[in-house]
Amino acid sequence: MAEEVGRAGVPELTRTPVAPEDARAAAVLMLLAGTGFDDGDVLLLERAATLRSHSGQVAFPGGAVDPGDDGPVGAALREAQEETGLDPAGVDPLVVLPELFLPPSGFRVRPVLAHWREPSPVEAVDLAESARVARVGLRELVDPANRFRVRHSSGFVGPAFSVDGLLVWGFTGGLVASLLRMAGWDQPWDTRDVRDLDAAVASARGSVDR
Repeated sequence: MAEEVGRAGVPELTRTPVAPEDARAAAVLMLLAGTGFDDGDVLLLERAATLRSHSGQVAFPGGAVDPGDDGPVGAALREAQEETGLDPAGVDPLVVLPELFLPPSGFRVRPVLAHWREPSPVEAVDLAESARVARVGLRELVDPANRFRVRHSSGFVGPAFSVDGLLVWGFTGGLVASLLRMAGWDQPWDTRDVRDLDAAVASARGSVDR
């Protein structure tokens, strides 16, 4: 399943500005588990609400590339282990996707697509960094009822997913949307449904409390 996505190529992930020369390198792990679409899921985490940057947002595991890392693959696996406790031995990296620049953080990010051949237990290792770790089913992500677009106060409008009490949007939402499209899993959904970001976050969190 993930191998097929890796071989599909990446015509365009998402549009981002060109990174300045001093932008710091980073990597995220787009980790797919399962044998196919029906039992497939992706690993995501919710950042702690107390963080100064991107607080409360849903993201792929990842972070800055350190000097001792073996490039973006090594960085993505190390960060995922530190954040979620996963065992990297059960992960098969497939392809390093094109670099994307994140102006708010100043990082130039390489997404690493991988298959979770032998899933291991995961959890939020440091609650000061991550509030929650979740494996979100592909069927939930492609369900048109869970998809819409959000509008940030800055004027940004982009794809979003409301699943299992999480609102996936921004950089991560764009990557998820691109992944589903690349894999051929995408289903028609109402792109005219644009919601205020704060209201969408409150609605997603409220769905768990009910």
